[in-house]
Amino acid sequence: MSSNVMKSNASAADTVTAVDAPELRVFVMALFFIFGGITSLNDVIIPKLKELFSLDHMQAMLVQSAFFAAYFTISLPGAALVRRLGYMRGAVAGLALMMLGCLMFVPVSAFPRFALFLGALFVLASGITIVQVVANPLISLLGPPRTAHSRLTFAQAFNSLGTTVFPFFGAIVMLGRLAHENAAQLSGPALDAYRAAATQAVGRSYLGLAAALAIIAGAVWLHRDRLKGESHDGASVFSGFELLKRARFAFGAAAIFLYVGAEVAIGSLIVLYLEQSHVLGLGEQTAGELIPIYWGGALVGRFVGSGVLRLASPGKALAFNALGAATLILISANATGAFAGYSLLAIGLMNSIMFPTIFSLASEGLGTRAAEGSGILCMAIVGGAVIPPLTGRIADLSESLSVALALPALCYLIIAAFGIYARRPVAA
Repeated sequence: MSSNVMKSNASAADTVTAVDAPELRVFVMALFFIFGGITSLNDVIIPKLKELFSLDHMQAMLVQSAFFAAYFTISLPGAALVRRLGYMRGAVAGLALMMLGCLMFVPVSAFPRFALFLGALFVLASGITIVQVVANPLISLLGPPRTAHSRLTFAQAFNSLGTTVFPFFGAIVMLGRLAHENAAQLSGPALDAYRAAATQAVGRSYLGLAAALAIIAGAVWLHRDRLKGESHDGASVFSGFELLKRARFAFGAAAIFLYVGAEVAIGSLIVLYLEQSHVLGLGEQTAGELIPIYWGGALVGRFVGSGVLRLASPGKALAFNALGAATLILISANATGAFAGYSLLAIGLMNSIMFPTIFSLASEGLGTRAAEGSGILCMAIVGGAVIPPLTGRIADLSESLSVALALPALCYLIIAAFGIYARRPVAA
């Protein structure tokens, strides 16, 4: 989800002349890094908001619902915006919306209400959605066509690097100073002061991110006219829904939905899971600092997987990794101590190849309609808004995070079935 590379929703008939611009590639790499990192910060703030507002697990998971709902609602309007403005100006528009979302955390932290936090997250995620609509085709255009694949792989690694680095420093900045205090042990003025300090720490963190986004947006704006010959046709952005009549594509879209949902649900529960006395019994900050192991596994696995996929069937590799993830959940849910904790964190390694492999298998055989299909697959990322709260609800009803992990495990089993189903190439 995680926060992964996606293709543009623009039409296959859209054209632009490639530009050899190393400085633009640096900016786009920065985009992948920062939107991947910002997405993973949700895993840090969920346990803090759960504590501050006395939420149950399902309510806390609404953080992910507010965030990933933007993919479903903004993807197609974002594609239309990019068609109207062009890639570079569209990227600036997305960055500006991300800045607005980050800045909204400042007043929200002064008047802390959970619903206001969700609103700020939705605006932030809306900007990320628009940037992702732009980023993949943009990095493809910034250099010779023969090296486009290597640039995309490199950009995807920057995305994973962001998801690995941001949670570690986010845990220190957002949780560190307050790590030894607990809202449940406070009342009256002391509780009010604690809530104010905690929300202000979150607000300051996002204010810093807004400043970084402003720098990147300014740099992209200065190069807004570097792409020559850019044009976009007027085909409907809704035409891709017809592709859901194709069994392979529809199954693939469902697999994207389930994969992002499972990845996000597990990432969201890591801190709460590792805090349990029968697992590692860690404090909030220490548990938060282990989140990079989960996302770092995806980073390492992405490099290894790119080599493996040259030799192995993508469908079989996907099935293997999905079954591996389900097995690790089974092990973690039935173990204790470090074995339980690190089995859960190791799922990140299994996740590594899943999104791009599902995406490519689902898109196989679409030909000139591949860009339309990518829009639907982008919308399927809304799984990150649905599966996590359902997982939280199971945790509330069963009073067990281990039992709740059964839902992500089921998602992985269905993904494995898709890998087996799609193991053979589409006939020409």
